[in-house]
Amino acid sequence: MHTLPTTHIELAAWLRLSLAPGLKPAALRLLLSALGLPAAIFEQPPQVLAEIAGEAAARAALAPTSADFGAQLDAVVAWCELPGNQVVTLDDPAYPPALLTMPDPPPLLYIKGRLDLLHTRAIAIVGSRSATPQGVEDAERFAREFAAAGVTVVSGLALGIDGAAHRGALQRVGSTVAVIGTGADVVYPSAHHTLTRQIAQDGAILSEWPLGTPARAANFPQRNRLIAGLVSGVVIVEAAMRSGSLITARLANEMGRDIFALPGSVHAPLSRGCHRMIKQGAKLVETPDEVLEELGFRKPAVSRAKVTHAVAERPARSSGDERQPALFAASPPASLTPQARQLLDALGHSPATLEILATRTEMGDAALQATLLQLELAGQLTVLPGGRFMRASHG
Repeated sequence: MHTLPTTHIELAAWLRLSLAPGLKPAALRLLLSALGLPAAIFEQPPQVLAEIAGEAAARAALAPTSADFGAQLDAVVAWCELPGNQVVTLDDPAYPPALLTMPDPPPLLYIKGRLDLLHTRAIAIVGSRSATPQGVEDAERFAREFAAAGVTVVSGLALGIDGAAHRGALQRVGSTVAVIGTGADVVYPSAHHTLTRQIAQDGAILSEWPLGTPARAANFPQRNRLIAGLVSGVVIVEAAMRSGSLITARLANEMGRDIFALPGSVHAPLSRGCHRMIKQGAKLVETPDEVLEELGFRKPAVSRAKVTHAVAERPARSSGDERQPALFAASPPASLTPQARQLLDALGHSPATLEILATRTEMGDAALQATLLQLELAGQLTVLPGGRFMRASHG
């Protein structure tokens, strides 16, 4: 490889680790805490890495780079040279502190716009892509009030509620962060070209995906866990029963974040997901002030660490709930992906933890989470208390 400045050599090492297929974030964290910077990992013999993080992690970390790695690195360096663009690595003091509380923070973050917004008090507003006019109005109003109170509004840049949340926040002094499921250089959906430009200028766009990554359905559940990780609370404005917003809420609940939901008519399909979450312990809210007060954001002295999380006890999995099929249950799909079938086989017919499934399948952490969500959405999987998973009974 041609001679690179020191910073580019470090970036190359981080990029190589972030692209290494099969290297789980938890294993990467072990290696980094034992050895320091990524470059030190590549200098070790396989047995040293295996002792720290296991054989599979050692193999993945030391696997040769793909033929186009040099071109990928050049593209990242060129992207970083454009105004407002930055790549932040896991060891960087600029890395968002809220994400460090996650079990699997991404090793690399691609950020366009205001990095400072990732270090502020934040609330997510999420909901349906096919929102009603009332839902759009509510999302904009809540986002405007949050931003006016100096709270950053986080959402996923999708059509409907997400777009309304970003637009509402941009109207006030605070601002907004869009967490996207594509590469940071890809605009999706295309209808949001103007909004994306405005967020990159006055807010921030965040992606963990390599540059050029197109929109893929499997990436969005993973994007949702970053939305959940960045915030103190999640507000669901409108959601159908099988909705990505409910995935975000469930992930946020597992991380000890507060969940809020706006109620609606019992006849409205987009109220049903919100009502289900309220039954399972989300707080019913009618005004932005209720959310701000609940999170202690009316008093600037209250720090993120002191915010209480009343939903952290996972009421969504209360006793009696175990007998129900998964929260997002539906009829079994005609065909599952080979990965999903492999995971179902690994589940067997008794409850298993994430660690057991990771050992049985040797799947990467992100792939495992995405496949579990896929099975749960397909009604093939039940989530039990204590982070255990079980096949759903269809009988």
